[in-house]
Amino acid sequence: MTVLIIASTKDPASINIKKYLLKLSSWEEINTFCENIVYRHNIMKDVVIVTLNDRKIMHENLDKEVKDKLGIKPKQAIFISRHTSKTGKPTLTVHPIGNYGLAQFGGYDKTLPESSPRLMTCLLRIMKKNAKQAKLYHQVCFEVTHHGPFISIPSLFVEVGSTKEEWKKKKPTYIVAKSVLELLGLYHYEKDLPNNIPVLVGVGGGHYAPRFTDVVLEKEASFGHMIPTYQIKADNISKIILDQVIKQTPNVSAGYFHRKALKKSQIRQFRLWFEQRDIPLISSKKLQDLTLETS
Repeated sequence: MTVLIIASTKDPASINIKKYLLKLSSWEEINTFCENIVYRHNIMKDVVIVTLNDRKIMHENLDKEVKDKLGIKPKQAIFISRHTSKTGKPTLTVHPIGNYGLAQFGGYDKTLPESSPRLMTCLLRIMKKNAKQAKLYHQVCFEVTHHGPFISIPSLFVEVGSTKEEWKKKKPTYIVAKSVLELLGLYHYEKDLPNNIPVLVGVGGGHYAPRFTDVVLEKEASFGHMIPTYQIKADNISKIILDQVIKQTPNVSAGYFHRKALKKSQIRQFRLWFEQRDIPLISSKKLQDLTLETS
C-alpha cells in the first residue's frame, strides 16, 4: 500500500508545500514521473511524492497511471494545492472531491470518488493547532465536496488560499507541509484511525462548511462528503446522488444537518431519504466532546 502525495508544477502553492515536505523530512529519489523526480520517504516507505506538469484537478485516473508507470499501487491520495476564491480570503482548507452536477473543473459528471473522512478530519485539527501556534491569520476549515480529478482510491485535498501572494508565502505553505507530515506520523489510511469515531455525511450550509468545521473542532466526529445548500438549490442532489454520497463516505454512521441553512421542506426531504436508507440523523448534543488528546 502507498500514500500518494500529489503536487503540480502549474501550482505555486503546491510546489512550496512540496519544498517544505522535502526540507522537513528525509526522502530518497526513486524514479521519475511526468519527467519529475519521484520521492519516497526514508522512514515511512509507503509515502511517495509525485509531481504533475498539468492541473491536478484535470488529471484523471492518476492512481492507475502511477501503477502502470511506476509499479506502485496507491491506496490513499493527498493532493497538496492552492485554493482560489473571489474574496481572496486567507485560508487553509481540506475537502473531498467529486461533482454533484456537471464536471466543469475536472472529474466526471455526477460522480464522487471515495472520501477520507477520519483522515481528513484529523488533518484539519492538526492544521488548526499548528496555525494557532504559528499565529497565522488564515481561516482553517473544511470545504464541501467539489471539483476533480476522478481517482479510484480514497483522496483528499489540502489547500492554501486564496491569492497568488498567499501561495508564495513561507508560513502558510510550511504549516500545511508540517501538518501533513504530522498526520502521516500518526496515520496513513482510514483503517489506522479509531473505528469508534462517528463518520457523518453533512447536508446544508455554505461552501466553507462552517457548521461541519465547528462540529469536528469541538466534538468526536468526522465528515466525509458534504452537500452544500447551493447544490440543493441547483437541483443537483437526487436519490441517486445521495446513494453515492453514502457509498463513497466509508463507515458512514449518520447524517448531520446544518439546519439553519436549510428550508423545512429540504429537511423533510433529506430526513425521508436518510430513513429510507437506514441512515440515522444525529445532532451535536448526541456527540461526545472532543478530548484534549484528540484536539
